[in-house]
Amino acid sequence: MNSIELKNLQAPLKEKYTTNPETALITLKAIGNLSDGISCKVNTGKAMIEAGLHPATGGTGMLACSGDMLLESLVACAGVTLSAVATALGIEIKSGEVKAEGDLDFRGTLAVSKEAEVGFKSIRLSFTLDTTATEEQLQSLAKLTERYCVVYQTISKGVAIETVYN
Repeated sequence: MNSIELKNLQAPLKEKYTTNPETALITLKAIGNLSDGISCKVNTGKAMIEAGLHPATGGTGMLACSGDMLLESLVACAGVTLSAVATALGIEIKSGEVKAEGDLDFRGTLAVSKEAEVGFKSIRLSFTLDTTATEEQLQSLAKLTERYCVVYQTISKGVAIETVYN
């Protein structure tokens, strides 16, 4: 896809959302079912993923780790966003790799230490690109990728979560 095809694809959506802003508000959903043992089966819409404990918390390593899934979501969103931004700007990306790494202190998760935070202490997102883009183009690409990546913005800004038990 080139920038003209992308703009033609998105133009009617942008017009619709400008004219009727309420149509841009969409609720995405994820549903999981508690499974045998300590696991949860999550339907991704493309495949069923069974998540369980990370080996650092007693898991076998045979099930997906939700922390890994969070990083995978960040990588997927950042990769798609970077590709879309590059296409819109007419920047050719011959190939590339997106990598996310996050540091966890499992003492918090296992309630070993009240001082240890539960969750990622830090996350690093990196891109290795094969491109002829100039330094200025790469800076624009980075800035716009960060700005428009849904998962990046959600993680970096934080979001209120309402929890309901039925």
